[in-house]
Amino acid sequence: MDNGIAALNAGTDGVVSREETQAKLDRRAQSSALIKPRDRYTIADRLEEQARTHGNRRFLVYGDAGYSYAEVDARANQVAHALLARGLKAGDVCAMAIENRPEFFFTWFGMTKLGVVAAFINTQVSGRALVHAIETSGAKAIVVGEECLANFAATGGLPDVPCWLLPDVEKPASPALRDAADMSLAEDIARAPCTAPARALREHLVAEAPSLLIFTSGTTGLPKAARYSYMRWLSSGDVMVETVGATPDDVFYCFLPLYHGAAATSVTSTALKAGAAIVLRRKFSVREFWNDVRGHGITVCQYIGEICRYLINLPPSAKDREHSLRCMMGAGLSPESWVRWIDRFGPVDIFEGWGSTEANTNLINVDNRIGSCGRVPYWEKTNFRLVRYDLDAGEHVRDENGFYLLCQPGEVGEGIGMIISHPDIGGGRFEGYTSEEATEKKILRNVFRENDAYWSSGDLLRYDEDGYFYFVDRIGDTFRWKSENVSTLEVADALGDYPGAELINIYGVQVPGHEGRGGMAAIVMQEGCSFEPERFYALAEARLPRYAAPLFVRVSLAADLTTTFKLRKVDLQRQGYDPTAFSDPLYVRDEQARTYAPYSVEALTRAGLPPSADI
Repeated sequence: MDNGIAALNAGTDGVVSREETQAKLDRRAQSSALIKPRDRYTIADRLEEQARTHGNRRFLVYGDAGYSYAEVDARANQVAHALLARGLKAGDVCAMAIENRPEFFFTWFGMTKLGVVAAFINTQVSGRALVHAIETSGAKAIVVGEECLANFAATGGLPDVPCWLLPDVEKPASPALRDAADMSLAEDIARAPCTAPARALREHLVAEAPSLLIFTSGTTGLPKAARYSYMRWLSSGDVMVETVGATPDDVFYCFLPLYHGAAATSVTSTALKAGAAIVLRRKFSVREFWNDVRGHGITVCQYIGEICRYLINLPPSAKDREHSLRCMMGAGLSPESWVRWIDRFGPVDIFEGWGSTEANTNLINVDNRIGSCGRVPYWEKTNFRLVRYDLDAGEHVRDENGFYLLCQPGEVGEGIGMIISHPDIGGGRFEGYTSEEATEKKILRNVFRENDAYWSSGDLLRYDEDGYFYFVDRIGDTFRWKSENVSTLEVADALGDYPGAELINIYGVQVPGHEGRGGMAAIVMQEGCSFEPERFYALAEARLPRYAAPLFVRVSLAADLTTTFKLRKVDLQRQGYDPTAFSDPLYVRDEQARTYAPYSVEALTRAGLPPSADI
């Protein structure tokens, strides 16, 4: 941390005491325990309570449309009746692929009325990833937004389960696709009563039961379906209301995709608990962000670091500090961007955190400590631990008895969480995935003593003498770009059959001025074969989401292999896309020309990327 940031952290009031921070964290802990594992209380119960309490208050705002708490509840009831008539019942899984629009909430909350588990499908995926998601979820049916219909139509081998279409006037599918789709669910919903279905349909469910399946970003291969209980979802809202001081007068901004954990859990659960409003946008817009904030009186926003960088890079405006935004919660905000944000947009409280969809522990910065993702004032108050990790060896460091070693201030290690398994305690549970094999792979055993168990995050962090933590990187080869975790294994698999390729090595490289890392493919071509940029672009476009497609391609004569024939990436990552660091031909992704163009300043400019010399 540079001296300027350190000075800002010190501020005029000095360092926040450990006691003061712990008092805030204790209040969060008390809130997290309001819902007990065996309570017969679900998301539907909270929605109905808030509809009775705040019936006429607005809950959802989408464009020019607004829906009160009572109206959202009524729409959910209609969905519930329609799904019930189709045979869905408590405990069944129903997948849903719908973009950020009110129908997402109506469908999801309708499922909760029946105790049906909702599996949120990434609206960008098709092909193998889509088949995998549906198979992994065990869904008995799928509700598909018309905006996602093309992805399903282009995918072969989908599981043989009913697929029901919800129309989308903003993004209509082609007439041929629409005519072939099953529109009957939408018709049934429109005719269904607005009254609540009998609570007896779900009254046997306890708070520890699965409520959602949220897919990971696929950091270690294809995404895994993480279980999310009613208790954990409800507790998330209870905790964040306490953390940010949310009230019914707050207005939350939701532009991150609802199929991701942050929007569907943190934003929605907090707003619902507070009786506040949610302004919903289909996708993030740099141009419209501040117009939305000012026009709707938005007070709370969920962020990712990359989005903040986009906003900071907007041309300065005389209205930069004329807004209602009072606090932000999220992850990935670099210290430099943090300082620039406050300097430009004013004293907004920033709650930077660390965790994941499936995590059984977390960190949060409740002190506005610039650059930090959280603090541990006293170790005995948390199940989080930081253990030493040897990056070169790719393994944890152990003592003479084989147990793990705790990190000291300044040391980089892996964040882990002690797994607590007690029938009356919800905190510290690791709810895992639908795959038992995948669940077991995330558990470390015999960590500090025989028979203990810890959740393994795969994240590297460090902390300072004051107990503040800072995110360092992911263990392994995964990199983050455009707010998405990109699995090098998945990208390599998708591109592995590129004609003439001997092998493909995928890794992330630093890009100046950007959070995360941009993807690079180092390709070794077979003898007699040459690299064809247009063909490689077409394959990447067909197989991968845009954020996962390599930004750069390096055509190498040979691969750097270990003695066990594993691909080395460290030296390649260090060289980045600096053409003076190697003699291999280098190409840059050109989306306008739909090819990979030979490296040049012009090619970088077209791609919106800076020269590597700026690193």
